[in-house]
Amino acid sequence: MGWLFEDGLVAPLLLGFVLAEAALLLLLHRRSRRGLPPGDILALLAPGACLMLALWAAMAGAWWGWIGLALSAALVAHLVDLRRRWSGR
Repeated sequence: MGWLFEDGLVAPLLLGFVLAEAALLLLLHRRSRRGLPPGDILALLAPGACLMLALWAAMAGAWWGWIGLALSAALVAHLVDLRRRWSGR
């Protein structure tokens, strides 16, 4: 299992799981009209996806600006999700 971390493959693998989760939840909502609406699903998963992108960039040795951009996007996505939840939507 160490090769996943050594080669930096763990980040895209985890990002794939987040995207698969989003697709599954969106499909479930579309077919059954149950569960979270699409906007809530995306707001819930976006911060984690941005963090996975930051991890991937860091493990790949990317320029620090790309890592900072991904982390900033995670913060903004988190604050948007928090505001949506706080307002009682």
